[in-house]
Amino acid sequence: MTQAKDPAFVRFKGIEKRFGDLVAVQPMDLNIPEGSFVTLLGPSGCGKTTLLRMLAGLETPTRGDIFIKGKRINDTPIHKRNLGMIFQNYALFPHKTIFDNVAFGLKYRDVSKTEITEKVEKALETVRLPGVGNRMPSQLSGGQQQRIALARAIVIEPDVLLMDEPLSALDENLREDMRREIDNLQMELGVTTIFVTHDQREALSMSDKVVVMKDGFIQQEGEPEEVYNNSVNHFVADFLGHSNFLAAQVKTRKDGIYEVELADGSACLASPVGDFEEGEKAEIVIRAQKMTLGYQTDFVQEEGMNYFFGKIKDRSYMGGEVSYFVEIAGGQLLHVINFVKRSPYRRKDEVYIRVDPFHCRLLKQ
Repeated sequence: MTQAKDPAFVRFKGIEKRFGDLVAVQPMDLNIPEGSFVTLLGPSGCGKTTLLRMLAGLETPTRGDIFIKGKRINDTPIHKRNLGMIFQNYALFPHKTIFDNVAFGLKYRDVSKTEITEKVEKALETVRLPGVGNRMPSQLSGGQQQRIALARAIVIEPDVLLMDEPLSALDENLREDMRREIDNLQMELGVTTIFVTHDQREALSMSDKVVVMKDGFIQQEGEPEEVYNNSVNHFVADFLGHSNFLAAQVKTRKDGIYEVELADGSACLASPVGDFEEGEKAEIVIRAQKMTLGYQTDFVQEEGMNYFFGKIKDRSYMGGEVSYFVEIAGGQLLHVINFVKRSPYRRKDEVYIRVDPFHCRLLKQ
């Protein structure tokens, strides 16, 4: 009987990591498809880096198994796992030339000097830094050094590319450039990539799949759009982007939409994440970008929409967008982010907020 092929290129099965009494990674399963770009996202201490280090062989699992291409690698030495690794601090050798830095991983493989030269030159061309092989790391900018670290990681033609907060040492403009560089390079090479970050913008903009973690647990995993638009709990909704939370009590359900009562007694229509009972306490999450503003004097009601009325208490002009805080009934502030059309609304302007029930996600408390 032929054994079924494992659909996961990288697989964590029942993996757990303890440091004494501290459980850094709770028992979990995680599958990573071949050629995909998967981001482990979460705050400091959530277990994402520990998970990456166990795959790299830098930490030993307390229990569970790790597989690459169907082969268990728990006992495989680091240098035989064929992994490319990029770290936050680049980890370049300051006393070695760029050529020797990039060639470092090849010297421990059965590769001739001629082939090493060819592979290093190709890797430098791939990261758009040809001809810098004779320079020292100190002669390059931070962004260029990060590209060299990337070249060193891909020159060995790894099965999996591991990146641990690789962009956090760069300023914002360089980070944006490197996000595009890494994204384009991964697509070009087709290498399976696992990327660790606490930055939700990096996770959403680059990933095929996002794995949101907290306290050693996977909270949610899925495509960026799915995780962002259909967050399964308060933590995920709060960690990803700008969200508003409204306490609610379930009243009735019709055609998949729930009518709920808010704290001020008003009614609101919401799309559920899961099933709810009549009278159940819940909360509504609304993304700041999913709401639109208008002057109360221009208000025209549209059936089936939700509306909130209030006054702008504060705002932050951000060029193409404006971030508003609108005080509604009961004194609650709603955060609304809108594109600038003509002139921004001002503090104390009386406005209404319009939001589709589909964007009012009803969550369990």
